[in-house]
Amino acid sequence: MQIINATIEPVSSPKIENGYILVRDGRIAAVGPMEDCPGDSETIDLAGKTVYPGFIDAHCHLGMWEDSLGFEGDDGNEDTDPVTPHLRALDAINPLDRSFREAAAAGVTTVVTGPGSANPIGGSWVAMKTAGRRIDDMIVKSPVGIKFALGENPKSTYNEKNQMPVTRMATAALIREQLEKAKRYISDLESAMQDEDLDEPEFDAKCEALRPLLSRDIKAFFHAHRADDIFTALRITREYGLDSVIVHATDGHLIADLLEEEGVPVIAGPLICDRSKPELRGQSVRNPAVLQSAGVPEAICTDHPEVPIQYLPLSCGIAVREGMDPQEALRSITLRAAQICGIEDQVGSIEPGKHADFVVYLNGTDPFSVYAKPEQVYCKGNIVYRQGQEV
Repeated sequence: MQIINATIEPVSSPKIENGYILVRDGRIAAVGPMEDCPGDSETIDLAGKTVYPGFIDAHCHLGMWEDSLGFEGDDGNEDTDPVTPHLRALDAINPLDRSFREAAAAGVTTVVTGPGSANPIGGSWVAMKTAGRRIDDMIVKSPVGIKFALGENPKSTYNEKNQMPVTRMATAALIREQLEKAKRYISDLESAMQDEDLDEPEFDAKCEALRPLLSRDIKAFFHAHRADDIFTALRITREYGLDSVIVHATDGHLIADLLEEEGVPVIAGPLICDRSKPELRGQSVRNPAVLQSAGVPEAICTDHPEVPIQYLPLSCGIAVREGMDPQEALRSITLRAAQICGIEDQVGSIEPGKHADFVVYLNGTDPFSVYAKPEQVYCKGNIVYRQGQEV
């Protein structure tokens, strides 16, 4: 398949005013100006239209809390045990939830989704496509990271059960305790491999799940709203050498200069919601703009279903309205979102080798406008949405 005569926004390189994209086996084989177009038997003429990379929601719970179902579709928090790193989002997500179709129709072709924030350690997350029927066929990377949570959510969840943790101290202590167990488990495994006289430790599913985290093969996603919780996440990150991301960072605009010094990226959002609990009292729609101005690497998320996933582009529009650079806003749901989540080798820009994920708008359309709607959406080279009809 070959797209021709399109305006192309690769994100990773300058705009191509009249270009082509060659797609083979669901991946981008070549991209460039029309004068270099090699020709192909199957062409899609997108003259008068602009092609963007598929959008990425770097933090949501798509498929974990199913649309309209209540408890029956609520699989996001195993709040019977505060430490559950061995749980896998892969085993909970329902890709037939209609919110996946709404995501694709809005141009969101990749999501990073997983457990909620009731537990200090909630389980592993997955990066996946929004088009498909079987999750095993939709995976971009699994696991992509482990979810940690600080602050009000673990406190309130376990206070009701009269169980640890009911303080921020206990939340951090439980995280450290489990990380220390995992370190010892890994050390014992390595010692047994080097010395045949030593027995391997008994299998521990929780420690096994943390092995790729402690080797920095996957990310630590720290749910933290308040400034003090953000710094606790950074403290634990330094202590254990984690490759961490701060999720939400509601108070980020109050400490943006300090976050820039730390060099840890942020996934900001949701923006379109109320201050529903005490730790959100510092919430400001200016947060992404302030973080960007300070030089903090950031993505923007919906936290679906907190904000429905189809409003990811609109969230960027609000960030731009409040001072964020439009090109940086685009990066926050494309290439930078991919980089922050460790999936930039697969998605995030229009480059050879990456998934053929495209969002197509009429030329001159601001994709972040409340009035904007994609003309077409492609996921791995297959059209999954065409305006006016469901594919």
